[in-house]
Amino acid sequence: MKKTFILLTLMACCFACTGNQKKTTYMAKGNEKLVRLETSMGNITVKLYDETPIHRDNFIKLAKEGTYDSTLFHRVIKNFMIQAGDPQSKTATDTTTTLGSGDVGYTLPAEFNPKFFHKKGVLAAARMGDEVNPKRESSGCQFYIVTGRKFTEAQMINMENQMNEARLDSVFQALARKHMKEIYKMRKANDTEGLLALQDSLEAQARAQVKDEPALKFTREQIAAYTTVGGAPHLDGSYTIFGEVVEGMDVVEKIEAVKTNRTDRPEKDIRILKAVVVED
Repeated sequence: MKKTFILLTLMACCFACTGNQKKTTYMAKGNEKLVRLETSMGNITVKLYDETPIHRDNFIKLAKEGTYDSTLFHRVIKNFMIQAGDPQSKTATDTTTTLGSGDVGYTLPAEFNPKFFHKKGVLAAARMGDEVNPKRESSGCQFYIVTGRKFTEAQMINMENQMNEARLDSVFQALARKHMKEIYKMRKANDTEGLLALQDSLEAQARAQVKDEPALKFTREQIAAYTTVGGAPHLDGSYTIFGEVVEGMDVVEKIEAVKTNRTDRPEKDIRILKAVVVED
């Protein structure tokens, strides 16, 4: 574990927190639910998973209510993802710098399913960071589509190790935050011995806490996908995936390639003109 040296620094909290288009040709199979995002750069059709019914039904509800109409793709990062769904972006001006905090007044419980992972083209729910959202509940409206990049098998193995170390470090920092008053007091008293002893104790507690939890290990299916089509494996198990692009991935790639400013907002607005539930 990469230790956080609490003697010299306090625990830091991180907050990760489209013209004329051809009619969709993807045909729904059985009871599949499709939503077409008609954007200023082209149409994107997504299939919603039945295995995540809360997110599926909510996305359909918002589409029918017009919540997504006129919203922007407000966050675009090449080789990673494109994000949209902030209601506040409907009226954003060229000088608006704070997008991404808008919501619809509620969150959704996480619906993690091990069969779904962050391969290129999946649809997932954005959310607040773990520090303020330990249950990893999803935003009621904001979503992203993964573009990602390709990895080698060696990189996947290295990522496994890094993610397991990060999980341990996250538990350590959560424990340390519970002892902040004690840490402040010892720092003020220059109690180096006490601080180091506390650090060793918290590390031991963190290791014990994650000991019985299965270590993260990518499946053969994940490795096959991430080494061929690509994706964002570091997000697996942390965000709810509830659908995938079935038509218009070329549009997603065009959006991904646009020039953005330092806040990752496209310099030229890319707007969802209308979200349409595709009926049979």
